[in-house]
Formats: sequence, structure tokens, C-alpha cells
Amino acid sequence: MNSATLQPKPAERIGIIDALRGFALAGIVFTHMLENFIAAPTPPELYEAMNPNLIDKIASGFTDFLFRGKFFALFSFLFGLSFFIQMDNGHKRGGYFGWRFLWRLVILFAIGFVHSMFYRGDILTVYAVLGVFLIPFYKMNTKWIVAFAALIFLGVGRFLVFYFTQGNGLFTADEMSPESPLVLEYINTLKNGTFSEVAYSNGLQGNLWKAEFQLGVFNRGYLTFAFFLLGFVFGRMEFFKNYLSEKRFVKRLWVRGLLLMLISIVAMGAIFATLGPEVEFTTWPPMFGLTFYDLMNLGMTSVIVALFVILYKKKNAGSFLQKFRPYGRMALTNYVFQTVIGTFIFFGWGLGYLAKIPNSVVFVFAIAVVVTQMWFSKIWLKHFHYGPLEWVWRCLTFFRLFPFRKRSKPADVASV
Repeated sequence: MNSATLQPKPAERIGIIDALRGFALAGIVFTHMLENFIAAPTPPELYEAMNPNLIDKIASGFTDFLFRGKFFALFSFLFGLSFFIQMDNGHKRGGYFGWRFLWRLVILFAIGFVHSMFYRGDILTVYAVLGVFLIPFYKMNTKWIVAFAALIFLGVGRFLVFYFTQGNGLFTADEMSPESPLVLEYINTLKNGTFSEVAYSNGLQGNLWKAEFQLGVFNRGYLTFAFFLLGFVFGRMEFFKNYLSEKRFVKRLWVRGLLLMLISIVAMGAIFATLGPEVEFTTWPPMFGLTFYDLMNLGMTSVIVALFVILYKKKNAGSFLQKFRPYGRMALTNYVFQTVIGTFIFFGWGLGYLAKIPNSVVFVFAIAVVVTQMWFSKIWLKHFHYGPLEWVWRCLTFFRLFPFRKRSKPADVASV
């Protein structure tokens, strides 16, 4: 590894990518807040306590439809895009960034594991593990990458897992239903446990459940990797460098995304309507229903990206969306910190408000968290080059200390 790779020059940032990352993070805040950071099937009595009135059910339904499954996809898409940018910058400096990226993932896994002690729905450890498999794709032909991603979106991973397991768990035999004894025990731990008890539960049982959710029939990990690949392809296309001239592509993106979303909603509804209120994921029809759910999220994510680009180019809307740029530049710090805030509010080791605040109020609180973090990020980046965790991650990646605090401008000599 040559000295150019060891001492990287800061690349020019693409503002729309930072803004889109911040926008995606905002959606994740709403998802996590309105689930009270449970990250598990919610028992009926808890759901009713969180949604006692119609306005609360509307807030939950709005969040489920607009944010859940879409903004994680958008965040994953941007991770794949960032992978391409880092690998491409390393190549332009005359080096190979693959090994450095691998070490970067090790650091991310460590940060994510600590984060998972607070919240078992952590995605950083998932990104760290799946990111390893991105490296061999760097030199692969784009057509093969798109084909591989398409197979994942069509459910091949899910179908293979179901064929071999028939719906039984890969990593745990425990039933992951809202009223299973282990889920109820976990909820009790969140309500009444100390921080060490919650951390222990998340570190052991939580990671097994997460592995099951990611790699079992629910297919989340495979989808995450497919969105990595799409982000990589968009990076190779240099779409966000040239978005101002990509009018035809953007139009095709939102039109096709909308069609895919509508077709998938109809197909998914038709399948699950035949299965009754108590769906068991032990037969083939629910597998196809879940795949149409994934395709719906793919379509809606495509629409969100296209509309974001369209609005970003407009004067008034674009000036508003640009406010997400500092938030996106500090995405890692903000993601971890909003978890600390949320778990402190809801879990028993903190204020203990789990399922005690109506979701309409939680929705407003989520807005306050996003606005506060956006304001703080803007102020912070006026004085520092990086967010705290971003700086630590970068320094450990390259084994050197990068400037953290911005130097104040020298006083005007004429005014002295």
C-alpha cells in the first residue's frame, strides 16, 4: 500500500449525496422512535398502549407505509455508493483501497457492536459483515452486478432458505411471534432491566435474532446487499455527479418505480388476503407475498430517490433539502446518538416510558429529534472538520490523526 493511500487528500464532497443521506437518516429516526426501539415483534397489548386513539394509529400507519423498509433501503443504497467512491478515489490515487476498506469494516463492526448493546436493531454490524462481500464486485461487469441484484430482489435468497429449512430457523429455534415467551421476556427486560441486563440480552439473544431476520426467510440481509449493489452501480454511472443532466433517466426511475410499487401492492394484497389474519410463514404463498413486499419497497425507494433529485434541483425545495447536508455528513454520530436518546427515554434503565407515550406524541418528538440534530450538526461542522465518530473512524482507518478542529481565521492585519 503506497504512501498516497496512507495519506489521502480529502476528496471534494458531492452535496446531494450528503443531503440524501441526512434525509434517509431522518426516516430511520421516525421508524425507530415509533417502535419505541423494541426491534422485535410487538405484543398486541403494547401496540394498543402505543396507539390508543385513531390519530396514533394514523401516525403509526403513515410511518409504516412511508418510512419502514424504505429508508433503511435508501441508507443501504448510499452505503454501496460510498463504497464505490472510496474504492474509486483509492484507484485514482494509484492505490488499491480494498484492504483498507476491509479494515474500515472491522472498525465499523466494533462501533456497531457497542451500539447494539443499546439497540438490538443496530444496522452497523450488518453493514460491516455484508460490506466484506462488496469488495469482489468492484471490478465486475456492471451487467452482472445488476443481474445479481435482480435475483436477490426477486427473492432467490429467501426461496433457497425456505426450500432447505421449510420455515424453521437458521440460527434459533425460538418462535419470533409477538406473544412468544421469549419475546415477552425480552419486553420485560426492556421495561424493568438494568442497562447491563439489556446489553447482555441484546449482545447474545439479540444478535441471534438479528441474524435470523437478516439471513432467514425475511430476507433483510440479502436485500441490504442488493441495495449496496445498486448504490455501487449508481456510483459507477457517476449519476450524482451529473444529476443535473440526467432528466430522462430520473423520469424513467420514478415512473418505473411507481409502476413496480403499485403492481407489488396489488399482488401482495391478493396473496395475503387468502392467508387469513394469522399468517404462518411455513408455506410457499407467504414467501411470494414477502417478495412482493420487498419489490414494493424497491419501487418506493426508487420513487423517493427520483423525487429527491427532482426537488433538489428546484430553487425553493432544493434550499430546504440542502439543510440535510450537515446531518448527512455526521450520519454515523447522529445515528448512534439518536439511539442513546431514544433508549434512555423508553427503556427501564432510563426514564422507562416504553409503550406509555401515544405514537402521535412520539411522532412529534421524532420531528424534534431530527430538527435538533440537524441544527447541532450545522453548528458542529462550523467548528470541526468531522463528526466525533466520523473522525475516530477515519483516524483508525488510516492509522493517523487528522485535523479535527477547524483553525480560526487569522485576524485582519489592517484592523489590528
